[in-house]
Amino acid sequence: MRRVAVVVAACLAGLPGFAFAEEAAKPAAGAAAPPQLSADECAVWARELGFARALAEHDAAGFAAFLHPQAAFGAGRPQPTRGREAIAAEWAGLIAGKGLRLRWYPQRVTIGGVGDVAWSTGPALYQRLEPGAQPRYLIGQYQSVWHRDGDGVWRILFDDGIAPRPATEAEAMAFERGRREDCPRR
Repeated sequence: MRRVAVVVAACLAGLPGFAFAEEAAKPAAGAAAPPQLSADECAVWARELGFARALAEHDAAGFAAFLHPQAAFGAGRPQPTRGREAIAAEWAGLIAGKGLRLRWYPQRVTIGGVGDVAWSTGPALYQRLEPGAQPRYLIGQYQSVWHRDGDGVWRILFDDGIAPRPATEAEAMAFERGRREDCPRR
């Protein structure tokens, strides 16, 4: 486990910050070619989409199944939320879909080290569901660190994001258009 902590710390230390979030939130006009990912990176891509789908489908048990038992969410905060049960409880309102809808998808996945740690990142769109809510949309960025457990299943070990900023309807639609199910494989 110490080896995982060292690799994860190195990944988190290299996060590009706010500029990357703004880049991901913009429409893909003239965007560079998508990354070419390995089969294992595509497996993490699929897990990330499945994790987002569990939230969208209000599946609390499915959501929790993606979490490592000792996961830490809000990893960059002074007091992250620790453990599968605590994270699932903290996210219960989002999972229920009351008041706020959250969607995200991967744009990049990278595996490093000995092959059992992966980093994924992409945009996150928040939609306020109350009638007349302003701003209606907020857009941010997430970063997740995944660990392939002994059973071969990728689970989220660390998760954090960049605070969302107000987004226009056009930016929300660009977010929707940017989502892709298919992994950009090598």
